Amino acid sequence: MRAAQPWPGWGGWLLRFGLPFALLNALLTLENLWPTWWALPGLRLSFELCMAVAALTLLIRLRGFAGIGLLRALSILTVFWVATRYAEVTASAVFGRQIHLYWDGRHVFEVLRMGKAAGWQIALGAAALAIALAAVYAIVHRCWSMLARELAWRRPQPAIGLTAAALLAAFALQGIGGRDTRWFFSMPVAPIVARQAELLAGLWSPGHAASRLSASPAFDSALAGLGGADVLLIFAESYGASTLDDPRQAAWLAPHRAELARSLQAGGRQAVSARVRSPTFGGASWLAHSALLSGVDTRDPGDYELLLTTDRPTLVRQFKRHGYRTVSWMPGLQRPWPEGSFYGFDRYADARSIGYRGAAVGHWQVPDQASMALLHAQELALPPGRRAPRLVVFPTLASHAPFRPLAPYVSDWPRLLRADAYTPAEVADALAAPVSWLEPVPAYLESLAYTFRWLGDYLDGRAPPNMLTIVIGDHQPMASVSGRNASWEVPVHVISNDASLLKRLEAAGFTPGLLPMRAGAMDMHGLTPLLLAAFEGPAGGVPGAAE
Repeated sequence: MRAAQPWPGWGGWLLRFGLPFALLNALLTLENLWPTWWALPGLRLSFELCMAVAALTLLIRLRGFAGIGLLRALSILTVFWVATRYAEVTASAVFGRQIHLYWDGRHVFEVLRMGKAAGWQIALGAAALAIALAAVYAIVHRCWSMLARELAWRRPQPAIGLTAAALLAAFALQGIGGRDTRWFFSMPVAPIVARQAELLAGLWSPGHAASRLSASPAFDSALAGLGGADVLLIFAESYGASTLDDPRQAAWLAPHRAELARSLQAGGRQAVSARVRSPTFGGASWLAHSALLSGVDTRDPGDYELLLTTDRPTLVRQFKRHGYRTVSWMPGLQRPWPEGSFYGFDRYADARSIGYRGAAVGHWQVPDQASMALLHAQELALPPGRRAPRLVVFPTLASHAPFRPLAPYVSDWPRLLRADAYTPAEVADALAAPVSWLEPVPAYLESLAYTFRWLGDYLDGRAPPNMLTIVIGDHQPMASVSGRNASWEVPVHVISNDASLLKRLEAAGFTPGLLPMRAGAMDMHGLTPLLLAAFEGPAGGVPGAAE
């Protein structure tokens, strides 16, 4: 009993109470050291810690002690709170969006594989994580035990109660009279946990029905304005508005964009461009794919999963109804994808079925230029008059984080169809380039320059002359590339030799060329009816794009 020990005085008590309290507060107020994966303590108070200490004080005053089981449970909860705090601030800083434990957790292993982590490295990392959590638990448990001993002194208990009441009042009075009474508090963790619980409940509840989905646009265009031209829809991985808005990125890419523009002109083509808001940021490309192909808002990953269970109309089925052969060209797909049948493609070509015979280059195996060469040979090489027109959806891979390894550009396109598509030396050089999650911008820009180069070369004399090409970013790159507080906007370029079609898009808010500098973009799923109207022809009545 504390009564048998002499009171250490306020100075001694504050020291023995303050040290464990400060350490717990540091863990519960972590802030990200942008743009890294490291975290530092925030210089604010944890409201939840203050209230927990007040509750523990009251319990000890009533019972005289805190049981071992209670301290263990409190320690486990604190470790969970610390881990949740770290995950939230890190995801927001590195990926530019809040974490979704269920959806993001499903893809952790794939992300590790993309970073060229071997199986033993993943196992070692998992062991290190377990050791780190155990160490945090040991520290946290020691802190709570020390606090419990100091809270057993009756002399400071009234002061702790008054302080807790004052802090609770400050927290509750936030916003009254326009005052910020929480300025000294760090962001609480409880709302983060509540949000994850709400997301899971919404996903699994019976009420998560099709009525949650936004309305589909009217898929009634006859596509007469296309004149039977092939349509190539390229989702350019991580091609975001940061390449326009960040002065350094824009300057670095300027000569590569200019070279692409020259290639388009040499091939008799022109481009108009705009911006749209992606439904995702830094990842989850499939949300962008489904938004544009269905015209449905897929910002909620649960809505995306729900959409795939419905019979909603899609661009793919619309083109198919009007005589197009529809092709999903997805060299990045390395596993069965039965849900993809929702879109209604005639052909689903994945990494195994596109016919690539060359050496694998990194996690994605098939370089984008080789994918394009195989696509052309298998689906677009015959003159349009001797085959049905094509709608091809092709998500690129080179600019996927971590942007390495990057295959070299190959001027001899037929070589890409053979087993010697890339020489051993070329593959070795590509694989030797270091992957950096801490300094990713140079590799990101190089990957986009590579995309601009092979695309320009293909459209300059190799592609079907009347082909309409749409290049759209699926989302911004992760926040360590796009920067703090970056928008969710992505560029979209429509490339064609049909001046009247491009004029219809200009009337809807697109700008000539490859530099859509005007912000205030529409949502990506809103682009779907606009394109359908433009494809209808002059009578389509294309709505405005940039309101």
